[in-house]
Amino acid sequence: MSALFSPLTLRELTLRNRIGVSPMCQYSAEDGMANDWHLVHLGGFATGGAALVFTEATGVVPEGRISPACLGIWSDEQVPALRRITDFIHAHGALAGIQLAHAGRKASTKRPWDGSGAVSIADGGWPVVGPSAIPFSPDYPQPTAMSRDEIGAVIEGFVAGAKRALAAGFKVAELHAAHGYLLHQFLSPLSNARTDEYGGAFDNRIRLLCDVVREVRAVWPDGWPLFVRISATDWADGGWDIEQSVVLATRLAALGVDLIDTSSGGLAAHQQITIGAGYQVPFASRIRRDGGVATAAVGLITEARQAEAIIAEGHADMVLLARELLRNPRWPLLAAHELGAPGDWPAQYVRARPR
Repeated sequence: MSALFSPLTLRELTLRNRIGVSPMCQYSAEDGMANDWHLVHLGGFATGGAALVFTEATGVVPEGRISPACLGIWSDEQVPALRRITDFIHAHGALAGIQLAHAGRKASTKRPWDGSGAVSIADGGWPVVGPSAIPFSPDYPQPTAMSRDEIGAVIEGFVAGAKRALAAGFKVAELHAAHGYLLHQFLSPLSNARTDEYGGAFDNRIRLLCDVVREVRAVWPDGWPLFVRISATDWADGGWDIEQSVVLATRLAALGVDLIDTSSGGLAAHQQITIGAGYQVPFASRIRRDGGVATAAVGLITEARQAEAIIAEGHADMVLLARELLRNPRWPLLAAHELGAPGDWPAQYVRARPR
């Protein structure tokens, strides 16, 4: 039997295989509202055989979006369009997951095809916040350091977003604490220069993430999984690293987190990343082994046998694919054929199944 195509049970939910769709920003929403693009984009992954389909980073407050064109979950009005998507995903055998996010100092930025850097207030941007008044780079917005009241409001935003996600039909929630966005900004000494209880020592820097996890877990159903995506390292001297990530993982597991979605980088503009096939898998493997929690491996996983080995050799419990699935949303079905595993082909596509 293929390890990649064995089921995975997390709490009371069972995934049909170990392949998930990483959150991928589409920059195609208006006022945070999902539309037909999101339905077709995400729905295609469910019919393509993935077990878990995540939305892009979804802003829990308007100012938490990465760009003005990103999805949101700060309003009840956004729920019905998302419910249409989750219903379709579930009807085709996959589970729908939502990534709850706040971009912090990396908010109010341009869509990739519009260039890079800040969106001005005149063009629909907004003032941004962070743990400290340290911008990501010279062409990014200048953040203001968050007050304690603003920190409390962010926690409330994540909780309200989780409640709306339930109303929208999502069964898995992931908190985005990676890639240089707000929760990651609090973790890293490179972006967090605070001197209060949210900065300085390790326990202070992880406080906001732990607070968010605790409050979201309290409203998320006991039988449904909660993930956290982290950047295991900043790839920069003096920043967040794998040793801190292992300790954080043990703390998060104790708070009810079921899986650490293990990525890296994104916080420091001067990062130096060594990139190659599966280059982030060792981080997932280390956290799984020493952190005592399930992990998902991500990053340049493109081949069926590569993904099979990651699961079979115990490096991770899942693989999450991104660009490879943009190139071929049917990747899971074809991978199953290559590995000799049953593939859950939709009846409409069976005549295209390899023989």
